[in-house]
Amino acid sequence: MEALRKMIQEKGFGIGHDIVKVDMFLNHTIDTKLLFKMGEAWAEEFRDAKPELVLTVEASGIAMAVAAAHALGDLPVVFAKKSNTSVLSSETVQAGVYSFTHKTQNTIRIDRKYLPEGTRVLIIDDFLADGQAVHGLLSLCEQQKAEVVGVGIAVEKGFQEGGKKLPAG
Repeated sequence: MEALRKMIQEKGFGIGHDIVKVDMFLNHTIDTKLLFKMGEAWAEEFRDAKPELVLTVEASGIAMAVAAAHALGDLPVVFAKKSNTSVLSSETVQAGVYSFTHKTQNTIRIDRKYLPEGTRVLIIDDFLADGQAVHGLLSLCEQQKAEVVGVGIAVEKGFQEGGKKLPAG
């Protein structure tokens, strides 16, 4: 998407050889005009796949998932939680996910009732580095027999292996 590419070139920058810093407009401070353009671009790309809900991981993927869900006709957004809470049901699906940015291992989880069997799911996330988050979300969908109809990523770190590890289709 050209607006995102331009914003990355104007305001983003690299740290070392593997960090792309875009938190000034994408995931700490959010440029809402850009965010909703991104949502429209994802909707245009995935509308024909007829998703029924948008799935992401907390926290920085939530705004993007909401923008895409809104552009697709106000679909529900479900996000996988990274920590267990006292209000989370014991009826969850879980997957292990290593965070490249935080250098930590997380267990992501979703209450089964929020990801019904057979649901057509669009996955949206902010970064694709080595593919851990997306593969974790794919695993949650597989466990629930939900159908993934597409994956939308804001920024792919093409110098890492994540994109090559995703199933084609």
